[in-house]
Amino acid sequence: MEKSTFNFGRLVFSERFRNSSRAKKIAAIAVFAAMSVVTNMFLELKMFDIQFSLTLFFSAVTGVAIGPLAGFLTCIFGDFIGYLFSPGGMIYMPWVGVSTGLFAFLSGLILGRIFDKTEDVTYGKIFIRLAIYVVVSFFVCTIAVNSTGFYVYNYYVGFGKNFVRFAAENFGGDCNFFVYVLYRLFFLGQIWNSVANYALLFIFFPTLKRVLKTRRAD
Repeated sequence: MEKSTFNFGRLVFSERFRNSSRAKKIAAIAVFAAMSVVTNMFLELKMFDIQFSLTLFFSAVTGVAIGPLAGFLTCIFGDFIGYLFSPGGMIYMPWVGVSTGLFAFLSGLILGRIFDKTEDVTYGKIFIRLAIYVVVSFFVCTIAVNSTGFYVYNYYVGFGKNFVRFAAENFGGDCNFFVYVLYRLFFLGQIWNSVANYALLFIFFPTLKRVLKTRRAD
């Protein structure tokens, strides 16, 4: 029974906040939710149809910092609040928030224990876990959730002329899901946005681990 409770607690909060007071947990969630809002509102760059943001990076950091489920809910909340403050004339697209939350959930699940005091995780294991996170989060969040949500939405409201032209020129006018994913990843540049964010994670987490290890040694 105790083992089950421990596992559930690890699923909700990270080691750092698992045994903290309710006030400290709420404060941590509020801080990271605010970071998510700032990321959604101010750390995005859009040029024509290409959009770059640091949402993936900050979502992953959130999941590792406060835990899988706490990070999931925090990022969804932050995405929604960010939309309320800066809708940009767009309707709210819930699958974007869900994919953002899943980035945090998966990072907390896959990467969270690399900073546990009870875990002696080598840098090699960190890079392996990061590689696993990249593959899993890319297919789950970017493809299965985000791209599917946009595809279904555009399928019913009507595909944009640029995508229709892309499908006509390269796939004989076939506007299926596979064609849309290729268009979104490469023509709209989402693959490069993902690569940039994942590269930051490969730099950030090993560096943070090294800093924390040095501080503990001192």
